[in-house]
Amino acid sequence: MANKPSLITKGRYELKFRGTECLNCGHLLDISDKYCPNCSQANSTKKLVLKDFWDEFFSSLINYDSKLLKTLYALLLKPGTITKDYINGRRVSYTNPFRFLLSLAFLYLLMFSYNNNFSSLDKAAEKYSKNTTTNPISFDLNSGTIKADSTEIKEQVTKGLQKIDSMGLSDVPATKQIQYLDSLGVFNGEYAQNEANKDSIMLADPKTYFESIRNGSGINGYASKMEFFSNMIRHDSLNSFDEAKTKYGVDPALSNKMTYNASDSLLRVIKEPGTFINATLSKLPFVIFFFLPLFAVFIWMVYIRKKYTYTDHLIFSFHNQSLLFILLILSLIIDAIFDTASVWIFLLIFSFYLYKAMRKFYGQGRIKTILKYLFLNTMFTLLALFVVVILFTGSVFTY
Repeated sequence: MANKPSLITKGRYELKFRGTECLNCGHLLDISDKYCPNCSQANSTKKLVLKDFWDEFFSSLINYDSKLLKTLYALLLKPGTITKDYINGRRVSYTNPFRFLLSLAFLYLLMFSYNNNFSSLDKAAEKYSKNTTTNPISFDLNSGTIKADSTEIKEQVTKGLQKIDSMGLSDVPATKQIQYLDSLGVFNGEYAQNEANKDSIMLADPKTYFESIRNGSGINGYASKMEFFSNMIRHDSLNSFDEAKTKYGVDPALSNKMTYNASDSLLRVIKEPGTFINATLSKLPFVIFFFLPLFAVFIWMVYIRKKYTYTDHLIFSFHNQSLLFILLILSLIIDAIFDTASVWIFLLIFSFYLYKAMRKFYGQGRIKTILKYLFLNTMFTLLALFVVVILFTGSVFTY
């Protein structure tokens, strides 16, 4: 009886404010009930005042800090112990592993984005774009004549046009003229590989050019249409798919719209690579919650003879991933203070920690743990690479 906690607490939880019926759900209460066992509302009939809000706010804050400190202590100094406690029901002392990991992932990515130099990639891309905007061959669309920016190309084109005139083909569309010049070998040499020639053909008569690739299928057809839309966006101020339908007679098919959107996204990625990387990395916290459940399947398969459920393995992976983010955050702080690169040191620490966590949680010998450790880390690396490739590829076409 001496260890029984006192029923009298401060503020609106004092015994004199206790009721015998829950004001929220009507459940019958005992005067010793601090909270309703049915709906969890506080058993208090006292009118709220501003001080009550402040008291509850700081009480909740201190309570969360206590959980946070215990969680950090267990994660850092007792590998595998926190997961054992959590799945055995001792959960009130620790923070929720799913919410804790999400918070750490957001915090790490905010710090990582603040400290990186990805913005410099945008400036480099802009400078490169300015240096590569001139085309060796272009068209005067008003007069329908072919122009060139290089003396060597001008001589090549002039000779080719003379051949065309001598054959009575000067009235054919400029696109056909260029194709004929190419068949005569006018563009042989270093300019045969220059994509600007093809760009110029497209710009001479976009509608006719798209007509020639309209029925293309497969990867080659998709690539040809992407190349067409990319050139029209860059050189003909194409702003939308609706505009492409009007100007070039593009079919309103879903595949064409998807190709246009992919081309537009890819050009923006090339123009703003730093911004693209930051935007993609911001999605990683959400990707983790799809990746870890998949990885937990492999943990479950490796330890299938153990008594643990799939959810237990998932909680184990969440706790260890949380520790990894904690170490990466510490690495960022140290790098910012001392202007160094300490990430590899913390990754080595995590590698040793993970081995100890597996030994402690699953209780197997060194040889078995090492073999399973190597296998799971290999699968983790392969899955991580696969997820990153899918993430960046998907981001390129939806940016």
